[in-house]
Amino acid sequence: MANPILREKLASGKFFVIPGIQDMITAVIANKVGFDVVYGTGYWLTASAWGLPDAGIATYSEMRNRMETLARTSNSAVIADGDTGYGGLLNVHHTVKGYEASGVTAIQLEDQEFPKKCGHTPYKRLIPLEDMVEKIKVAVDAKEDENFLIVARTDARESEGMDGVLRRLEAYEKAGADIMFPESLTSEEEMRQACASFEKPVMANMSNGGLSPVPNASVLSEIGYAFAIYPSLTSLAAAAAMEKALTDLKEKGIGQPDGIFDFNEFCSLIGFEEVWDFEKKWAKN
Repeated sequence: MANPILREKLASGKFFVIPGIQDMITAVIANKVGFDVVYGTGYWLTASAWGLPDAGIATYSEMRNRMETLARTSNSAVIADGDTGYGGLLNVHHTVKGYEASGVTAIQLEDQEFPKKCGHTPYKRLIPLEDMVEKIKVAVDAKEDENFLIVARTDARESEGMDGVLRRLEAYEKAGADIMFPESLTSEEEMRQACASFEKPVMANMSNGGLSPVPNASVLSEIGYAFAIYPSLTSLAAAAAMEKALTDLKEKGIGQPDGIFDFNEFCSLIGFEEVWDFEKKWAKN
């Protein structure tokens, strides 16, 4: 069953923020901090698992496994990056069925050619609008739970401008998508235009270092977004912290720096207390 919290939060009309999750360490930290919804980011789950770029290299089976693991580990509803649906219409049907069965709450589908590219990198190529409309219709038909939502993303800004973004998302909205995702908008003016153009909720992608500006959450709310995802925030913060720790180790021999996470607390977060309780009950002396 899909978690109804995402639909409920959208219905409330109150803006909210969603962190990107790149691995299960991030997932358990997000559990501790407390989020109702998290985002299973294709870019960073691929990077963390296989050290590969977000360029359509990871397979459906690999990504479904990652999303299923995230849904099991996280206490939150999961919006899962489903790329292009991993192929044609039958692939989209299979992907939506598989992702819903894996326990996520929403799937994001985009209108790039397969294999796709990260939306904030160059050389993206789009499929015809009519083909993506069919994909959205197939996705809507494939889902079983009313609380499982379809996110329609367009990467048209680079090649077709804002006219293409609005034209495509209007068609995807009519095809039955639940959430509109205009990727890589380049100004607050474009963001306002997108948010004012649709009855369905519009989401923002706040990708640090990407093509879009990253205003504060209060500004995004005022612009008219329903929510914003932050797919790269935890990954880039972790990479910076790891680089500093490893540099200090190599250059200064510091292996116990200030500010690192408490080991005993992390053992608890990851589930060792349950293991220890089992050992106390069942282990033989």
